[in-house]
Amino acid sequence: MKHQTKEERVADYLREGIISGKFPRGSKLKQAELAEMIGTSITPVREAIKLLEAEGFILGTSHRGAVVAPFDIDATEEIVDLRVTLECKLALRAMGKLTSEQVQELRGLQDQLETAASAGDRDSVRTINYRFHEVLYLAAELPQTLRFVRALWARYPFDLINKLDSRIGRASDEHHEMLSAILSRDEGAMLSALRTHIRAGWDEFKANYTG
Repeated sequence: MKHQTKEERVADYLREGIISGKFPRGSKLKQAELAEMIGTSITPVREAIKLLEAEGFILGTSHRGAVVAPFDIDATEEIVDLRVTLECKLALRAMGKLTSEQVQELRGLQDQLETAASAGDRDSVRTINYRFHEVLYLAAELPQTLRFVRALWARYPFDLINKLDSRIGRASDEHHEMLSAILSRDEGAMLSALRTHIRAGWDEFKANYTG
């Protein structure tokens, strides 16, 4: 497994926190508070924020400091199309490279996802969903493609979609279909399930969005 620097570990923590809603859209990120929360110095936090700013998760302003990027509905249709293209590429590549340990990790995450969905724990579902996709896509060993995917995630309304009634249960079911295809090494079924998963949340959100 690739060794991570302190900055990369902090970036992972912040990225997951933004997607899971721990750091809400529009909220200000204070470096000193983050460093204390994570248990590190200011320097890796500062460098991690620069990385996430480049990816689009964070907006940096000279006066306000770092702010979690807001959601732009006008850009999301294109983002969904790009997500399908790039994430299917990553998933297909990963199918042939997943180790037994990674498969077991995906199994464990799916178990956690189903438990959280059954309990109605929306925040945990979002976090576990992120970890599942990260594990799968990291296995592809296509770091530049994954970097672009993360930039798309930064602009995607995960927080709003997960508030939809029963969405977390449907997301859990969609993940179950993906994992079943992975375990059976069925590439076609995997790609079909992933496309459905990506598009379903957005289609449901559009049908309910009132501005």
